[in-house]
Amino acid sequence: MTENEEKTMIASSTVENEEKELSEEELFRAIEAVLFAAGYPVPMEKLCQVFSKDKREMRKIAAKLCDYFNSLQLGIMILNFEDSLQLCTKEEFKNYIREALGIKMSGKLSASSLEVLAIIAYNQPVTKAFVENIRGVDCSYAISSLMDKGLVDSKDRLDVPGRPMLYSTTENFLRCFGISKLDELPNLDIKASSLQNSNNDSDGEQMTLNI
Repeated sequence: MTENEEKTMIASSTVENEEKELSEEELFRAIEAVLFAAGYPVPMEKLCQVFSKDKREMRKIAAKLCDYFNSLQLGIMILNFEDSLQLCTKEEFKNYIREALGIKMSGKLSASSLEVLAIIAYNQPVTKAFVENIRGVDCSYAISSLMDKGLVDSKDRLDVPGRPMLYSTTENFLRCFGISKLDELPNLDIKASSLQNSNNDSDGEQMTLNI
């Protein structure tokens, strides 16, 4: 290889590396494009690979991107989950989206299932006995229904005799309620007495959820 050829090769390599080095604004736009094209939660690990960042750095970038993007007056938002990012539409435009795309109403939760979901969400991880102690009724069907809908999952057991299952909400729960983490849930004081008093007349009511 001649000296000129070697210089040309080094120059080409330098240009290529410079092209890969994105500014913060360009990086934001690139991540937005990836999230839009995916249409589902993109793992943080995958974003680290694509943009050559370590996980800590990518989390900082993701947090900054979400703060900026979600402050804009747009019809879409970015949800920043623990291990992934997702671009999604805002709750207030759901009716227009359903009408435009012909999406039927689905994913209805009864009031009793919603109560069980609230108890789990605000106290997780919890056992079935804990939920039933608050509601005062058997919650087997409600918990099973929430698990079928992917809103609740059981990944561990309580270290006591009998080793009962521990239930927690899922990432799908966060997505359905349009939040990135549990800290964003509104403050709520769940009292056993108020829930038990509502059991007799609330089972017939339903809430529509985007599942």
